[in-house]
Amino acid sequence: MPSPDSRHRRAVPLGPGRLTAGAVAVTVAAGTWLVQDGSAGSGGPPLPPAPAAALAPSPGSLPGSAPASAGRPSSPGPAMPAPAPLPASAPTRIRIPAIKVDAPLVGLGLDSAQHLATPPMEQRNLAGWYRDGVTPGAAGNALTIGHADNRTGPAVFYRLGLLRPDDAVEVVRQDRRTAVFTIDDVRVFAKKDFPDALVHGATDRPELRVITCGGKFDRKTGYESNTVVFAHLSSVR
Repeated sequence: MPSPDSRHRRAVPLGPGRLTAGAVAVTVAAGTWLVQDGSAGSGGPPLPPAPAAALAPSPGSLPGSAPASAGRPSSPGPAMPAPAPLPASAPTRIRIPAIKVDAPLVGLGLDSAQHLATPPMEQRNLAGWYRDGVTPGAAGNALTIGHADNRTGPAVFYRLGLLRPDDAVEVVRQDRRTAVFTIDDVRVFAKKDFPDALVHGATDRPELRVITCGGKFDRKTGYESNTVVFAHLSSVR
């Protein structure tokens, strides 16, 4: 029997292939498993804020493409030793002080069609992480996701597009350590041109992606784009 929220979203293939457990690089293609029929454009809150880079692309850049700096520090800054990757430990909470996010994290797996599940839509202050992938702070690319809104209003990552390079994302882990990530870039990608390898591909250093819906909203097809935060581990406390 369909869940109460199933009429508000639809399962679709997540990019060019299905996701297999432990194979983050295959694809998660974030947007299609987030809000497909939220409150935007229906008398509810306005569309989620867009990153400045999406509103004013640099000369020569292509719409929906990532800059060469995506996934890398925005500026060299003073020479600071990179923290060593942490051992695996499940995350329990995500905090983004610049946009006042403080939310629990729930582990998400795959459904019967090998699509990534979503956080419960009715819980607006809840984010998820891909539990069969890298845990935040460990070597590699960890994925966190959340809704931009639902029928009752803005949700956990509604203001994700307001973030800027050098803002912090803090992930509290079960081992009582907090992995602190520094944002390198925030971009919007059209779902039809979503760069799976760039967003979900393997990385050498500990990195984090924070993903939600964005762009224009259509009542039939939902959001046309995804907002993606690229960040790297910068400290541990």
